[in-house]
Amino acid sequence: MNLPLDISHAAQTLAQFLDSSNSKLVTAESCTGGGVAQVFTDIAGCSAWFDRGFVTYSNTSKTEMLGIDAKIINQYGAVSHEVASLMASGALQYSHADYAIAITGIAGPTGGSPKKSVGTVYIAVQKNQSEAIITLENFIGNRSEIRAQAILKALQLIPSNYTQ
Repeated sequence: MNLPLDISHAAQTLAQFLDSSNSKLVTAESCTGGGVAQVFTDIAGCSAWFDRGFVTYSNTSKTEMLGIDAKIINQYGAVSHEVASLMASGALQYSHADYAIAITGIAGPTGGSPKKSVGTVYIAVQKNQSEAIITLENFIGNRSEIRAQAILKALQLIPSNYTQ
């Protein structure tokens, strides 16, 4: 896959961070549909630091695969700070990883509302035994552009928030 240079560079930077700290990563993705995992598996040798990826597009899959209580999804919505945080912690719980990236959002072109417009994306990163760091983004563009922006931002969050 030919990636935009910024995504490719961010993936390589994160790969070097994980490799040099002898750490493993897990992903839990909704609106990006496994795009972060695909970026990682395009890098030769990723098995040294990429543990697994969960694509939890439906609410049921978030409950079944990541252990998120359906009541929380119903209360806050699948696209929320709370669900992004629980996606990250659930991914860590059901993997052998040291770090997690979780993404939930509305990539469009439909699905937005006055409270949560198309382009609303929550990205959570979490290190084992630590609180999740969650960002709320409001990306602009078509479905592919929103997903690419979410992937790029997610790749940048671990190196910028954790030091070795």
